[in-house]
Amino acid sequence: MQEELIAPCGMNCRLCVAYQYNQMDLNKHGFHRTYCPGCIPRGKNCLHMADACEKLAAGAVRFCFECDDFPCKRLKRLDKRYRTKYHMSMIENLESIRDNGLDAFLFEQGEKWKCPECGGVICCHNGLCLACDLDTLIYNRKYRWGEQ
Repeated sequence: MQEELIAPCGMNCRLCVAYQYNQMDLNKHGFHRTYCPGCIPRGKNCLHMADACEKLAAGAVRFCFECDDFPCKRLKRLDKRYRTKYHMSMIENLESIRDNGLDAFLFEQGEKWKCPECGGVICCHNGLCLACDLDTLIYNRKYRWGEQ
């Protein structure tokens, strides 16, 4: 896992379907999705939070937990959606980084989201390892991001 792929909101961009589509160039398999190289690599502070947070937009904080308002209402809504739909918590991610450091968080994420078959990365949005489960993604629309 890479430090620059951890967004200020606590999202691990490497787990995101748009990032994984980019890495595997899945549009060549008939998908028509916008790719994303990750929040920090694409030059944005955070896809989910930067437009609503002056501190993030100005680059005054690297992570939301550095803010006096942590966790703000917007982060709480984002966290609730991700806990409910994707079995992960932005707030827990941020607390882990704050309490244990980024290196420990990256190690934990690598273990938690590792594909047991190939050692690749499982996507948080559909629970698939796109290296192993590409056929499932292609032939089963319930796994298609944005088409459910």
